[in-house]
Amino acid sequence: MLTHLQIRDFAIIDAVELELRGGLTVLTGETGAGKSILVDALQLLAGGRAGAEVVRHGAERAEVCATFDLAQAPAALKQWLEGQSIGAEGELTVRRVVAGDGRSRAYLNGQSVPVQLLREAGDILIDIHGQHEFQSLTRSAAQRELLDGYGSLTTLTGQVGIAHRVWLGLLNRTLELETQARDRDAKLELLRYQVQELHALGLADGELESITEERARRSHSGRLAQGTQAALTQLYEDETASAHAGVSRALQALKGLASLDAKLGAVLPLLEQASIHIREGARELERYGETLDVDAARQDTVERRLAAIEELARKHRVPPAQLAARGQELQGELAALERADVDLAVLREELTTALESYRTQAQALSHKRTLAARALAKDISARMQTLGMSGGRFEADVAQNGNADPAQHGIDQIEFRVSANPGQPPRALSKVASGGELSRLSLAVQVSCAAREMRCMVFDEVDAGIGGAVAEIVGRELRTLGEVGQVLCVMHLPQVASQAHHHLRVTKLTDGRTTRTTLTELTAADRVEELARMLGGIEVTARAREHARDMLSSVAQAPQTPAVTSTSGADVMPARTASASGDTVKQRRPPLTKGR
Repeated sequence: MLTHLQIRDFAIIDAVELELRGGLTVLTGETGAGKSILVDALQLLAGGRAGAEVVRHGAERAEVCATFDLAQAPAALKQWLEGQSIGAEGELTVRRVVAGDGRSRAYLNGQSVPVQLLREAGDILIDIHGQHEFQSLTRSAAQRELLDGYGSLTTLTGQVGIAHRVWLGLLNRTLELETQARDRDAKLELLRYQVQELHALGLADGELESITEERARRSHSGRLAQGTQAALTQLYEDETASAHAGVSRALQALKGLASLDAKLGAVLPLLEQASIHIREGARELERYGETLDVDAARQDTVERRLAAIEELARKHRVPPAQLAARGQELQGELAALERADVDLAVLREELTTALESYRTQAQALSHKRTLAARALAKDISARMQTLGMSGGRFEADVAQNGNADPAQHGIDQIEFRVSANPGQPPRALSKVASGGELSRLSLAVQVSCAAREMRCMVFDEVDAGIGGAVAEIVGRELRTLGEVGQVLCVMHLPQVASQAHHHLRVTKLTDGRTTRTTLTELTAADRVEELARMLGGIEVTARAREHARDMLSSVAQAPQTPAVTSTSGADVMPARTASASGDTVKQRRPPLTKGR
């Protein structure tokens, strides 16, 4: 519910600040006074288009700010705010600023948001009806929501939405696997060939390092044999000049001298150990030399083995050392691809089951929508007879599109159709209803659907093209709608204005150089004067005043229409009058007529 509205430097408004309550609030005033400017400001808050022309002449920017009480806000709004990470503790402040160059900024609870998000919030918060661009009744989605709300089908619609998301997730996974399976046969053949090729290579753990060392050794076998033999000769085989012979001779000489000086005895063990180490080293060299046989066949085998390993590594674009790991990787891919048929078959079964579940729930929703559509059509057609469209007929068409892909909202296409005049076939609402008819038809629909969660509803010149008894009936319908929510209405007829819970008068003031608009909340006495002006014209007569009192009295004495939900529709607004100059004037105001 809209509780506070502040407008600054918007069109011809200097500054206006209003405290609003539930119920029916009417705005009246002379033609051209600027009554529709308030509607334009609300349209701006709802995400409407903005340009430099909305900024008051001489001002730098226009600003519209509104506060909404979220105590009875639709669940869709609370979920939307949570989804956008916008904190809202009981109320939501919506602000729109338009600079002199036409650029605008939007804020929700002080958080800057794109205009698109403001528009989404506005669609939930405010419903504007009239001869303007925001005519939600002509939108297919709005018609579907109205029908579901009228038939209390929101829970079932949510279940259909969940079933749709489950189906869509399985469908996307199935399409992904099917895309992979298009070239599955070719890929399977390639993988099998690659795995078989690596398996045929039979590369053992550590074999690459071992064979690489063997190739290096065999490639230098001649040089290794020559060097090994030279070392062996120097160490052991040269009987006269080898290291072993020299150590042996030194050992014999010292043994004879050790008997003369005991200190030399400590050297003897060292020489003995040296002799032993030289002899052992010589034996190892002999054994090594025996392994350096020049085997051309073995050399060729080693070279071919290494060449095969390196060629396969290049083919798979990996270093030879990673060839074994590549083989394991390909083996895993092959196993997964061979299982793909089974996985895809299971997934297709799940997709079929999900689709059947969706269609079952969607069919149940469609059946209940059809029943609700008949009741809604009967209800609205009856109301049309009293709203200046005698002989008119309303239809809510529910058409199934069973061949189309599942949609989140079900399998139905909802279309509201109307015949405003007898003898004409019903046609789409947007094609046959004039602005005034659309406003009155919107009123009939909203009253019929009053049991659903209510938004702040705005009707601009809903009384256009009607008068007399029809106007009084329109006023009663608006009052009934105000009993369960909040209705703001710009109007010209006293029959409608007399039904209001709250009454604002719009006045345009000019000093010849500047023009301003003021909004004044009317007291009970002021209401009599305003209704008398609307009844009598320029000169307000005593008879017009008496007629105005009778109209207000009849409203006060009329029994209240039972409301689905009790609201504060009869609460008195705070005593505040906001002028175009920004001054706030305190007024003494007696309570409005009892029995509202």
